[in-house]
Amino acid sequence: MFYIGNHTSSSGGYLAMGKRIAGEKGNTFAFFTRNPRGGKAKEIDEKDVAAYLDFAREQGFGKLVAHAPYTLNACAAKENLREFARNILREDLQRMEYTPGNYYNFHPGSHVGQGADVGIEKIAEVLNEVLTPAQSTIVLLETMSGKGSEMGRDFQELRAIIDRVEVNEKLGVCLDTCHVWDAGYDIVEHLDEVLEEFDQVIGLDRLKAIHLNDSMNPLASHKDRHAKIGEGKIGAEALVRVINHPALNGLPFILETPNDEEGWAKEIAFLKENYKLSNA
Repeated sequence: MFYIGNHTSSSGGYLAMGKRIAGEKGNTFAFFTRNPRGGKAKEIDEKDVAAYLDFAREQGFGKLVAHAPYTLNACAAKENLREFARNILREDLQRMEYTPGNYYNFHPGSHVGQGADVGIEKIAEVLNEVLTPAQSTIVLLETMSGKGSEMGRDFQELRAIIDRVEVNEKLGVCLDTCHVWDAGYDIVEHLDEVLEEFDQVIGLDRLKAIHLNDSMNPLASHKDRHAKIGEGKIGAEALVRVINHPALNGLPFILETPNDEEGWAKEIAFLKENYKLSNA
């Protein structure tokens, strides 16, 4: 199946998000678990969740890709910031069990001058404290563009984090097309080779979701500026090849393009029209 949707506002609750995406002809979506800058999450409405789960089954929705706040930094130099990250992760993973079996995506963090090796150890340490064998949610490390001291700038860093996590069967990866392009992975001319490298370093079995975005910047710019589909340096033709790559068949594709609901609906329609793989 082809699962396509966008990053939507969580205002109104789960059912409202589902209906909003269905109105755009999508069948999956991403949402922030709380304000992107952090803060307290609103209370879970169990009736709303139950209504959403019924609606999602009726609509044939794919897995959701929840997103942690941007302020979460598991490898921060200051311990109070790492404690904030632990608390957010632990609480969000508990909340995710109201909609079991979905994905929770987060930016690995920035080592802020401590060095990548320290960053890797600190991220793994936090994950070891919050992941449990009983959870149904798979936590996704997002591929990053490598701006500043960002972690996750290449597949090797993500692999190093995974290898240090004890319950790593609960870990996967979300590949962001803008981020990997900006990080230096040429998905325009060498998509097969990029995915082969991912498989060799991390394993395609850990690739659980795709953030489908064009990029305002050239290859290896390390800047992370998303663009609408077909209006950036990656281009519509290359992104159509991404959605049609057999290795990615059945994954949720999430648009994080700078758009409004009308714009996302047009992008979803364009991508559906150009999807060629079997829906079997």
